[in-house]
Amino acid sequence: MYAAERRQQILEAARTAGRVDVLSLAADLEVTAETIRRDLTALERLGVLRRVHGGAMPIDRFGFEPDITERESVEAGAKDRIARAALDELPEGGSVILDAGTTTIRLAALLPSEKKLTVVTHALPVATVVSTMPNISLHLLGGAVRGTTLAAVGDWTTRCLQDVTVDVAFLGTNGIADTGLSTPDLAEAAVKRALVGAARRTVLLADHTKFGRREFARVVGLEEIDTVITDTDLDDEMYESIEACGPTVVRT
Repeated sequence: MYAAERRQQILEAARTAGRVDVLSLAADLEVTAETIRRDLTALERLGVLRRVHGGAMPIDRFGFEPDITERESVEAGAKDRIARAALDELPEGGSVILDAGTTTIRLAALLPSEKKLTVVTHALPVATVVSTMPNISLHLLGGAVRGTTLAAVGDWTTRCLQDVTVDVAFLGTNGIADTGLSTPDLAEAAVKRALVGAARRTVLLADHTKFGRREFARVVGLEEIDTVITDTDLDDEMYESIEACGPTVVRT
């Protein structure tokens, strides 16, 4: 069976059952689990499936943009590793921006107690995590809160960011390609651009499933990103393509 035929069968099975898992597909199609994982990654890049822990779901089950609770379990192990690696990018004291997203929430939870930091965020889950940390000075940006991401957006949010400059912004994204970063929502993209503009350095936290994807709203070009931290499932071709555009890419 050719790869294209196998992937069509996988897509049809996902749409029929609502979800497919790697091990069952490998057994049914008589290929290795690694082959299935590559198939699922290829289908996700086409925008027809979304990877979840152990398998995948058809994109229409999520609607236009999955909310934060749906995304929490997607590539959870990779996100944990990325968040731990991001600790190396923290300044010695100073200030950081934490963007909305499931990986930045993990980073927030890992902030070391021995470092005094000023944290700026527009994300309610991030603010909830750091608000009780005695070593953190928290600045929560206002705005209209999007239910999908639980993050403030709008002119109020972006105006607040005009008044600050931080050492490092830790950014999330829905898509990253050689054309830059992207997200499904225009208002969210505008805030992300403002976050980048308010930081001396920008570190992108993105698991491998985000690579090669181009969402509706462009955020910034890769030349505005200093470092990309991702996981070891990112293939060499994509790794080299992103690094050629400017950022240092760290696979963890």
